[in-house]
Amino acid sequence: MDHIIINEKDNVCVALKDLKKGETVEAFGGKVTLLEDVNRGHKIALKDLKKGENVIKYGSPIGHVTCDVPAGSHIHIHNLKTNLGEVLEYTYHPENAGEEMGCRKASEFMGFKRTDGSVGVRNEIWILPTVGCVNSIAAKLAENGRRKLKGSVEDVLAFAHPYGCSQMGEDQEATRTILADLIRHPNAGGVLVLGLGCENSNIGVLKGYLGGYDESRVKFLQCQDVEDEIEEGGKLIEELIEHACGFKRETCSADKLVIGLKCGGSDGLSGITANPTVGLFSDILCSMGGTTILTEVPEMFGAETMLMDRCETPELFDKTVCLINNFKEYYIENHQTIYENPSPGNKAGGISTLEDKSLGCTQKSGKAKVRGVLEYGERVKDKGLNLLSAPGNDLVAATALAAAGAQIVLFTTGRGTPFASPVPTVKISTNSALYGKKEKWIDFNCGVLTEGKDMTELSEELFAFVTEVASGKKIKSEIAGYHDLAIFKRGVTL
Repeated sequence: MDHIIINEKDNVCVALKDLKKGETVEAFGGKVTLLEDVNRGHKIALKDLKKGENVIKYGSPIGHVTCDVPAGSHIHIHNLKTNLGEVLEYTYHPENAGEEMGCRKASEFMGFKRTDGSVGVRNEIWILPTVGCVNSIAAKLAENGRRKLKGSVEDVLAFAHPYGCSQMGEDQEATRTILADLIRHPNAGGVLVLGLGCENSNIGVLKGYLGGYDESRVKFLQCQDVEDEIEEGGKLIEELIEHACGFKRETCSADKLVIGLKCGGSDGLSGITANPTVGLFSDILCSMGGTTILTEVPEMFGAETMLMDRCETPELFDKTVCLINNFKEYYIENHQTIYENPSPGNKAGGISTLEDKSLGCTQKSGKAKVRGVLEYGERVKDKGLNLLSAPGNDLVAATALAAAGAQIVLFTTGRGTPFASPVPTVKISTNSALYGKKEKWIDFNCGVLTEGKDMTELSEELFAFVTEVASGKKIKSEIAGYHDLAIFKRGVTL
């Protein structure tokens, strides 16, 4: 198979391999001859298009052509422009929501049951700095702590970040909220909150964001208060390891899983292979009573009405409208173009407009109804598919997913990336070439779909793989020792 027409309404096809001028593709019962070379992932006009006419992909407009385009032409950023405007008004059309997900018996995995009823898929000790000034101390404590691992405790991790001081208002609140969310995360069997002492978001302030907490699981160290913070921190790490050793992997129902959905470094195959496979995965988990979270709001622009129509209630529809328009207002307030996307890497891979990217991006949500809409820093409480407010930036969005409660993040990519997040971040390639080239980055390959593999079968294999990861299988970034954290910076720095 050398090309694909995604939807019967489409007036373009997508090349599944590099095609040369003079080759033909089949469409509408006939053949279209290529007028120029077209690389894998890029679009080919299947009919003559007049200037201003919409280009249809995924059954929806992804922009309009800026000149007359004959059939067989390469359609990309040189002759295609977005249709997107600014803040819009929306109407709820729940009749367009599609079918209801059925119920499926939940499978099982081996996880760590916490005393608060949550379930972790890792049993790690996390060191969370309240301020960037103590990042190096946190890293040293983690290095020393790894030498003392025992029992079921899997790692000691320090999560560096540059914030926690010189912040104001909403920006400072977001930092405190994200840190508090991560302190409560079930993948951590124990947490050391490491402060300096003079920062805005000091330990005393941060405790107010935690509510009740288990004093055996969460320890605090303010470095200015002790003579030797490495010695004192080491003692607390040992206490946390002893506490976390009390947890063993136990049989858990898949309805306890919370999985984040994210993509980055997308290409023209993202919306054809990896993203719809993840969408089927999401539907499987939701049908078992589990939870998935879709984020990166700017990459919903152009496809947002499909998500709005899938909202279970009018109240959720209203929240989704706010989710979209608030992010657009954020762009406008900062004097930025709303549709300044896709990235150079996206464009090289065949994505031409934000609608093109968004319609592919939202494939990760499958067909389930939207059951929850979350603000940035809000923790998930509704089972099923949730939408989360966060930017498209890979590290920021993946951290936001972890803070919302995701124990694992599924990350699809056509270009490849080595980054991680506070939780296992499974890299899923859109094409087999990437999988072969970056075997130390990529965990699962959806490129086989262009080689004849059935998507339903592949989604079941992905579900089985995620169950293995939830049960302790290390993914490539964990093996490499990569663990990252990034907080959404929205305010001034003092």
